[in-house]
Amino acid sequence: MQKHRLLPGVYFEFIHGEPDENDIIRYEDDYGRETAKRVVMVSGGFDPVHVGHLQMFEEAKKLGDKLVVVLNSDKWLIRKKGKNFMNQEERAGIVRGFSCVDDVFILESDRNDVGEAIERIRPNVFANGGDRKAEADIPEAKICKELGVEMVFNVGGGKVQSSSWLLKRHSE
Repeated sequence: MQKHRLLPGVYFEFIHGEPDENDIIRYEDDYGRETAKRVVMVSGGFDPVHVGHLQMFEEAKKLGDKLVVVLNSDKWLIRKKGKNFMNQEERAGIVRGFSCVDDVFILESDRNDVGEAIERIRPNVFANGGDRKAEADIPEAKICKELGVEMVFNVGGGKVQSSSWLLKRHSE
């Protein structure tokens, strides 16, 4: 697996396959559990990025010491929604610009969840926004339980904005 630096704190990488001891993003080696820092992870397409995402990031950061954002790649969005609005580098750059965000990883995976990223990053907390309110709503619940990752729901409060709503208004 290769990690390519785009901007300070913004990385592009292909996250797929089984993690092994040579993986380069083992957060426990940098500032994760071994150094008693609390790593919080959030994930999403963030296409386009809006104020609701910022509110979620700010609230998620309060849950720990470091906030890691896993951003779904363009290919992932096209597979799921049929298109993307902003390219992954733009989305990553904007998200990284928020002072509450410490690192951004662009996820390229054949799966429709971020379980592989959770396995590799090993956060203490997996935070979910206002559109996800229970374990039944997220496919990553199983891997979080296996790894002892705390799941927090409704981070950032209720849905104040939606990328889909913005895109719909844009197309009208």
